[in-house]
Amino acid sequence: MSLNDILHYLRLGGVTLALLIFASVIALVVAIERLIALWGVSERSRTLGETVNKHLLRGDVAAARTAAERSDTVAADIFLAGFDRLERTRANGGAGVEAAVERERAQVGLKLRRNLWMLATIGSITPFVGLFGTVAGIMRSFKDLGLDVESGGSGGSAAVMTGISEALVATAVGILVAVQAMLFYNYFQARLSRVLVELRLLGDEFVELLKERASGAPPPPEPTPTRESQPPAVPRTDAKLA
Repeated sequence: MSLNDILHYLRLGGVTLALLIFASVIALVVAIERLIALWGVSERSRTLGETVNKHLLRGDVAAARTAAERSDTVAADIFLAGFDRLERTRANGGAGVEAAVERERAQVGLKLRRNLWMLATIGSITPFVGLFGTVAGIMRSFKDLGLDVESGGSGGSAAVMTGISEALVATAVGILVAVQAMLFYNYFQARLSRVLVELRLLGDEFVELLKERASGAPPPPEPTPTRESQPPAVPRTDAKLA
């Protein structure tokens, strides 16, 4: 298909085809924005979780909180919510820390899903928009045929078939845009499901360690280095010369 053919179909499509192309551009922009937003979320959250848990295992809650405050990953908000709740309820042994972490994790999930509704909406409505454009084009073709016959023209099926084939372009474009949007949507849904499961696991482990520190449980003793096995020493005897 040449450039002239594409421009020809664009002129025939009119407003319907323009709307479909606009929807396709929006879907692409949303996909790029979400791809950038989710880039490295799992890796950075996992790294922060390991750092925070390491400090908590040593009983250093202040260092764990400092590590979370210095991080810009989404897991830092979850950890900070737990630390804030612990400060307010330390006298009660950190009651409500688990609920606070779970609420913040839900908020993080909403942030990560931002704008995905646009992909779902584009994927569901663009086939109908394309179908509307096709129906309108077919109606226009039959109307032109009727006017041609009334004016004494020969009419014929050739003109009708040409108009219908041109009108079907709107349906084809609508289906292509819907496929594009749904591919993006399903990809991000699968990726977000994995990210949210990892955040839940990190949050559960964090809550367990934080509640242990809040209850006053002593940190586990650090393992002492063991000497490598050495051959037994041979007793030394001093021989006297006769």
